[in-house]
Amino acid sequence: MERAEERPRGIAARAGGWSAQHRWTAVGIWALFVLLVVVAGSAAGRVGLKASDELSGETAQAAQIVEEAGIVEPVGESVLVQTLDGSVKVTDPPFRKAVDEVMTAIGATGEATEVTSPYDTKSLSRHGPSALVRFDVRGDPETAHERIGPVLDAVASVQNKHKELRIEQIGAASMGKTIDEAFGQDFQRAEYSAVPLALGILLIAFGALVAAMLPVLLAITAIMATAGLMSLASHLMPMSDSANSVMLLVGLAVGVDYCLFYLRREREERKAGSDARTAITIAAATSGRAVVVSGVTVGVAMTSMLFTGIGEFKSMGLASLIVVAVAMVGSVTVLPALLSLLGERVEKGRIPFLNRFERRPQGRRGESRVWNPIVGTVVKRPLVSLLVAAGALAAIALPAAGMKTQNFTPDQEFGDSLPIVAAYDHLSNAFPGGADPAEVVVKADDIHAAPVQRAIADFAERAVSSGASQGPVEVVKHDTQSLAIVYVPLVGGSDQNRAEKSLSMLRDEVRPATLGQIDGLKAPITGQVAGSKDFNDQVTGAVAPVFAFVVVFSFGLMLLSFRSLTIAVTSIALNLLSVGAAYGILTAVFQHGWGASLVGAQGVGAIISWGPLLLFVILFGLSMDYHVFVVSRIREAKLGGRGTRDAITHGVVTTAGVVTSAAIIMVAVFAIFGTLSMQSMKQIGVGLAAAVLIDATLIRGVLLPASMALLGELNWYFPRRLNWLPDLSHERPSAPGSTPCSEGDSHREPARA
Repeated sequence: MERAEERPRGIAARAGGWSAQHRWTAVGIWALFVLLVVVAGSAAGRVGLKASDELSGETAQAAQIVEEAGIVEPVGESVLVQTLDGSVKVTDPPFRKAVDEVMTAIGATGEATEVTSPYDTKSLSRHGPSALVRFDVRGDPETAHERIGPVLDAVASVQNKHKELRIEQIGAASMGKTIDEAFGQDFQRAEYSAVPLALGILLIAFGALVAAMLPVLLAITAIMATAGLMSLASHLMPMSDSANSVMLLVGLAVGVDYCLFYLRREREERKAGSDARTAITIAAATSGRAVVVSGVTVGVAMTSMLFTGIGEFKSMGLASLIVVAVAMVGSVTVLPALLSLLGERVEKGRIPFLNRFERRPQGRRGESRVWNPIVGTVVKRPLVSLLVAAGALAAIALPAAGMKTQNFTPDQEFGDSLPIVAAYDHLSNAFPGGADPAEVVVKADDIHAAPVQRAIADFAERAVSSGASQGPVEVVKHDTQSLAIVYVPLVGGSDQNRAEKSLSMLRDEVRPATLGQIDGLKAPITGQVAGSKDFNDQVTGAVAPVFAFVVVFSFGLMLLSFRSLTIAVTSIALNLLSVGAAYGILTAVFQHGWGASLVGAQGVGAIISWGPLLLFVILFGLSMDYHVFVVSRIREAKLGGRGTRDAITHGVVTTAGVVTSAAIIMVAVFAIFGTLSMQSMKQIGVGLAAAVLIDATLIRGVLLPASMALLGELNWYFPRRLNWLPDLSHERPSAPGSTPCSEGDSHREPARA
């Protein structure tokens, strides 16, 4: 019976069919949407994260108290004056003269306020010996790094006059300026080179300029629209700067992938003899549906970051969710319209050499000549293939069992390539904790009340006597706001573990015995060390719920989409194995140093604290991206009448080309970020690149077909008691006015228990 008038099943098929028939309308709506959100986002502006939005707990409480009081804390800077050989004492006239010249030079720039003498603040150390000149940067703290240049030049001029001394400046503004100059262009080059690199690989994959530009065009417009939507959304949930970089990575990945999946299937159907309308219809119902399932799965994975409670993660999660949704919608709406408009012109701009390369024989229905024999061998010997591949991945993942995570110190993050990193170490050695003191924000009804004053004095005294600090402890009062901030240099300095022990002593012992005795007084402790510890604690606490959310919802979506309990279970298992292997590579390279010199990672010795969670979310989403596409093709072949093993082979080898092309693009883009100088970004880039490479080869090319071949008909097991669940599965569409497909007329549902 002919099924020419049968209505397409599924939202992707219906959307693709409508767009192909109303192509100019679909393209116009998409262009208008992108234009409107870009203009609206630009007009609305973006709300950035405040300190109180970053974390929960004491760090956020302290930031909130300061913000509500209307206090804008200036950016503090320090200048270390230190003898090189110990022959000069801090009280000697030449040393005092150098200190005076530093103070005079800083004041003369007009960019500094509150320049304090180390002899007044007792900021003197026998280590060196050394002295510390402190000052605040005048003006807006957010732009302090843009104005610190004259001060740095003034300090350098004093250093040139006193070669017998070490005179170095360190602080948030000088560090920010140095990092921007050293690595700002590093990031720009990485971001700007990602799109041309993706276009070049797509040219090789398609051999035609127009076809290669479509995925890039979709990704770029999706990213532009998302940027506008992020600005609008930031008024409800503030956005961080890092959300832009993550959005760019994810947007380029899924935007190119989704278009690639769709376009490859449409081209394949046309080469098989289908007319343009039929090819688009089939691509919409098959690859289009895979795009929707994948998009929802990736979106679920990205949504999990909202549960961390950490401002950075929440903004990255929301930005990623938006770009995935926009790319998904564009792939199933405007892409079919463009394909319908272009028709055969999608092959325009063919490159002769690449044309010959692309048109080499590929076997039946686009089957890969490279993967065909490999998958054939795997399906014939599934147990051996499974054991070898799983054993290899387990061995790769093994180092992850000893993974150590922490926030990086400047020397870990930037190495010894920057002089300011050495200055940070010199200051930390001479004044432990002086570069990043703990800040106790004391809020009372009357900050001048005698009991409050005694409690603050007792706290300062016990902070030193307890061994948590070597001093000097500084108290800055804000009378109008009835608030005081106590600055306590922590013993341990740049040694994060020791500094955290000192912090715990302040929080758990010193504070309860002093400030904690005053009713109604608030005294949260913040600062760099406190922020790092609170961040790590919050990330650690978020791991279990994030992992559980992603796994459970992905399992449910796969169960509903493929109506198979077995496929849902194996999908989760394979993706977890892929993530585990990525963790193992990260730990082996960056923590143990195996092959670290190849990526410039010597001496890091740890994984950045937020890396594993971010990697899990992105990798699980991208892995499911490929998995849904491949398994959809296998199920389609099974419904088309093929036997299970034949369907497995057909599904894997016909998708191998597009999965390989997509993986090469992602590996290349992520590898760019792996070349960055910042070790945290390098870890993310290397981890993502390695994981995608493993996923597209060992996981999809060996483990998936081996496990499915072993399971046989059990792949399609779906308990009858679950029949009440919504049916999100699909059938391969029939060509208008013809039988369903040349692969067979049978659309039997897989067996159910």
